[in-house]
Amino acid sequence: MTEKTLSFEELGITAADVYEQMGYHDAQPDKATQQETAMILKEVSQWLRPRFSYFVVNKQPDFEMGNIILRQLRGSEAFALFICTSGLKFETYQQRLKEQGDMVRVFIADALGSVIAEKCADQMEKALQESIDKLGWKHTNRFSPGYCGWHVSQQQLLFPLFQGHTCGVKLTDSSLMVPIKSVSGIIGLGEKVRKLEYTCGLCDFKQCYKRKKKA
Repeated sequence: MTEKTLSFEELGITAADVYEQMGYHDAQPDKATQQETAMILKEVSQWLRPRFSYFVVNKQPDFEMGNIILRQLRGSEAFALFICTSGLKFETYQQRLKEQGDMVRVFIADALGSVIAEKCADQMEKALQESIDKLGWKHTNRFSPGYCGWHVSQQQLLFPLFQGHTCGVKLTDSSLMVPIKSVSGIIGLGEKVRKLEYTCGLCDFKQCYKRKKKA
């Protein structure tokens, strides 16, 4: 089991990352929103400590992941299971903003939380790749319950495999993660696997963040 706590600086988050998540893509929000974004980034940078945890198994777990993911994992010699999270403190921060009723800051923080979780997962992938470099292995894309035909209820099978090393992330009865700005899933490892562009044309989940970024 590999676990790590990251600093805000290690994530390398920029205002542009947050704007893209907010839906601006190549454009920029108005000046007031830019100023609020800068303020929130400064606030969060003082205390944010995102975390990730992963471990490697040689046998593919008995998940019902669907054909799209199974095709992407084909040829894997091992599998990494992971959990990454923005952390409970960020979740509390979001709740406080909601209670204050400032919906602009709520919107910005929601976008930032998604960026934090994904950047944390990027750092997890880097650490994972470093650990398998000595084997001459590569890794596939990361795939999560709730996407590409892998039902979110399969979180109930994934989480027990961590034997409590879930970075403080818990599941609700409906299989949602708390803190909500968290990601979990599986990555294929091996000499012949490849990391490809996300195959949005094969997936029917219209709200996928990868689809939004590609658009």
